[in-house]
Amino acid sequence: MTFAEFCIKKKISLEKFSTIDPALYNELSVYFEQVHPESFTQQKKFLINPLRRLYPLDQPPK
Repeated sequence: MTFAEFCIKKKISLEKFSTIDPALYNELSVYFEQVHPESFTQQKKFLINPLRRLYPLDQPPK
C-alpha cells in the first residue's frame, strides 16, 4: 500500500493535503514508507481524524 492509497482509504484528499501542508505531507509520507500501514495508523491515529476533517476527499453524489 502506498501513502496515496492510504489517504484515499482514510478519505483524505491527497491533492488538498499535499498542496496546503506540504511539510506535514512529506513527513508522513516518508514515515509511512518506513513502517507497516497498521503500525502507521496506530502511531498516527490522533492525526488522521483532524486531517480527514481538514482535507476531506470529494466524493461524487450517489
